[in-house]
Amino acid sequence: MLSSTVLGIDPGVSETGWAVLDNGSGSPRLVDSGLIKTSPRTELPERLRFIHSSLVEIIDRHSPGAVAIEEMFFLKAAYTIRGTLQARGVILLAAAQARRPISEYNPRTVKMALTGSGTAVKAQMQQLVRTALGLCELLKPDDVADAAAIALCHLRSQRVKKFQILESSGAKALYERNHLSRSGK
Repeated sequence: MLSSTVLGIDPGVSETGWAVLDNGSGSPRLVDSGLIKTSPRTELPERLRFIHSSLVEIIDRHSPGAVAIEEMFFLKAAYTIRGTLQARGVILLAAAQARRPISEYNPRTVKMALTGSGTAVKAQMQQLVRTALGLCELLKPDDVADAAAIALCHLRSQRVKKFQILESSGAKALYERNHLSRSGK
């Protein structure tokens, strides 16, 4: 089943950005967002426990129909690889424990889905997120804006899947006719 509410997550061991978007009205809307921060002075297992428990709380509070997370495909330093991958693991565990469907998107796919270019720069992405969500200001920090971009990518890919399902079942014309008559077009 396609859901109108999605929790987007940009994983990191020091900072995990998250954003809950709702598309129930047909236009994406930011419901809530934030940053889960852990201190490098704290032992890794405690940092991972905190990330997990924070995500469990966010999922319980917002009951998203789906979770979209950034897929790892490039990493810079070996010491950040371990922590980031382990943070992703506890994030995926929290979503799986809540029995939420999980979709993973690499940064290039997110950029392509939102801007049409897989090489869009951060400023372009942030501006697009601001515009798509009808916000007065850019989402800050970057990890939160990235989480919202991941959630937007998921909502857009759901929309494409919905039309593919309708098209394959022969119901696309009926759906479009009903949708257009409700929107007054």
